[in-house]
Amino acid sequence: MPETGWGVVRRALRRNRRLLSPYVALLVSWQVCEALVPVVIGLTIDHGVATGDGSAFLAWAAGLCVLFAVLSYSYRFGARFGVRAIEGEVHELRSEVAAHALDARGLRTDRLAGETLSLATSDAEEVGYALRMAGYAAGSIVAVGIAAVVLLRTDLLLGLVILGGLPLCLAVTQVATPRIGRRSRVQQERAATSAGLAVDLVRGLRVLQGIGGQSAGAARYRVASGETRDAAVRVAGARAALAGLAQVLSGLFLAVVTLLAGRLALEGEISVGELIAIVGLTQFLAEPIAILADMSAQLASAVASGRRIVDFLASPHLPAGAADPAGATSHGATRGTTLSLAGVAHGSLRGLDLHSPPGELLGVAVADPADAQALVRLLGGDAHPDDVVGDVCLGGTPLGDLEVGVRRGTLVVVPHRVDLFEGTLRSNVDPWGRLDDDALDRVLLASAADEVLALRPGGLDEPVSASATTYSGGQRQRVAVARALAADAPVLVLHDPTTAVDPVTEQRVAAGIHDLRGPAAGDLTTWLVTCSPTLLARTDRVVLVRGGRVVLEGTHHDLLAHESYRETVLR
Repeated sequence: MPETGWGVVRRALRRNRRLLSPYVALLVSWQVCEALVPVVIGLTIDHGVATGDGSAFLAWAAGLCVLFAVLSYSYRFGARFGVRAIEGEVHELRSEVAAHALDARGLRTDRLAGETLSLATSDAEEVGYALRMAGYAAGSIVAVGIAAVVLLRTDLLLGLVILGGLPLCLAVTQVATPRIGRRSRVQQERAATSAGLAVDLVRGLRVLQGIGGQSAGAARYRVASGETRDAAVRVAGARAALAGLAQVLSGLFLAVVTLLAGRLALEGEISVGELIAIVGLTQFLAEPIAILADMSAQLASAVASGRRIVDFLASPHLPAGAADPAGATSHGATRGTTLSLAGVAHGSLRGLDLHSPPGELLGVAVADPADAQALVRLLGGDAHPDDVVGDVCLGGTPLGDLEVGVRRGTLVVVPHRVDLFEGTLRSNVDPWGRLDDDALDRVLLASAADEVLALRPGGLDEPVSASATTYSGGQRQRVAVARALAADAPVLVLHDPTTAVDPVTEQRVAAGIHDLRGPAAGDLTTWLVTCSPTLLARTDRVVLVRGGRVVLEGTHHDLLAHESYRETVLR
C-alpha cells in the first residue's frame, strides 16, 4: 500500500496502464486533429480558394472531413477507455476502504461512519479523476508542441513567442497550487465530518426526539455544515482565482500572438491562409493551456484525497491472538465458558474484579454510563491492549490472545446502539440461516419480536431497508435481542437491550431471556449490563459497579435494601 497521497496517484496510473495506454493515445490523436483543423482550413484557402483550383479545393475539403471523422471517433473511443480506467480505479479504492473497515479483526479508529463513507465515495472519485487528467494533459502537451512547430515553420518569432510564453503562463499559475491542495484537504475533512454527523443525526433522530434533543443535534450539525460550506467556498475561490489567472494570461498571450500574426499578414510575409491558420491555432491553444493550468489543481485535490485514504488504511486493526478457550471453534460450539475480569482499569473503570461461572445469568448495574460503555467496549474487543490494565479472560484465556473468529463465536457482545441491515427480518434475526422454524419461533417469542412481525404483512420475509428507518427504536431493539438469542453463544453480553420498549414488553423480554439463557439453559453464561429493575430481577446475581469497581453484590431483592443500589436502578 502506498504511504503518501502521491503514491496513491502513481499506483493508480501504474495499475491502469493497460486501459490508459489506448486512452492517452486516442486523446492525443483527438488533440492533434483539433490542432490541425485551422492548419487544414488555411491550406484549403491557399490552395483551393485563392488559386481557384476546384480539384484542389475538393481534395483539401475531403481531407478536412477525414480529419473531423478521426477527431470525433478518437475522442469517442478514447473517452470509453478513460471512463473504464477511472471507474475501475474508483472501484478498487472503494473495495480497499470497505475491506479495511469490514475486516474481521476490527478497526481502531475514531472516524464516524459518514467519514468512512466519504472516503469510499468523494475521495476515491477525486483520485480516479487524476487518471482523466493523464489523457487530457498528454493530448494538450502534444497539441501545443504541434502548434509550436507549425508556427515556427511559419515564422520563427511567432514560434519563439509560443515556446517562451506558454511555460511562463504555466509557471505563474502553479504558484497557487500548494494553497489549493491544503484548502482541498481541509474541505474534504470537514465534509467528511459533517457527513458523519448527518448519518448519526438521522439514525438517532427518534432518540433525540424522545429526549427533546433534536434542536441541539441540529445545531451541532449546522455548525459543522457551516464550516464545510466555508471551506468549500475557500477552495472554490482559490480554484476560481487560478482559473481566472489562467484566462487572463492566456488572453494576453493570445492577443500578443494575434497582433504579431496580423502585422506579418499586412506586410505580406504570410498568406491569407497562413493568417487564418495562425489565428485558429491561437484560439485553439486557449483550451490546452487551460487544461494544463487546471491539471495542477486537480492533482492537488487527488493527492489530498489519496493522503486521507492512506491515513485511513494505515489505522491499525485490533489485536488478535491464536489461542482457543478450552477448545472452542470459530462457531462458538463450546459451552461452559467462564468470563472474568481481574483488576481491570480501562477508561473510567478502576480495578474492576468480576467473575462469572458457566451458566450464570448475571446483572451488572452500573451507576455511571461511562463505566458501562468502557465495560462493553472492553468485552467487545474494541480496546487496545496498551489502554488496558489487568486481565480479561474468556475460558481462562486472555481475551487479547484469542483468535478473532474464536472469540466472536464464543462471546457475543450486543451494544446498546444496534443496527439492522438491509435484507429481510429473517436475515436480520438469523443471518446464517441455521435455525429451523421452531427455533426461530422461540427466539422471536423470547424477544417479543413476534409483535414486530405481526405488524408487518410480509412476516419474516418483510424487507428491511438500510438502517431500518421504517422501524421504531423499540422494534429495532427487539429484533436485535432476537438476533443475539439466535446466535446461541456460550457467553452473551447485552447492554441496555430494552430502553426503547414499554414496561409490558420489557417484562416479556426479561422473562424470555431468563427462559432461554437462565438456569434451564444449562451452561450458557449471560451478562445484562443494565439499570433496569425488570431485567435485574430475573438474574441469578447482581453486582453494582460504582466508581469503576464492584461495590455491592447479591440478588436484586437483597440489594434493594441498599440506598446506593436503589438510587442506581430506581432513578
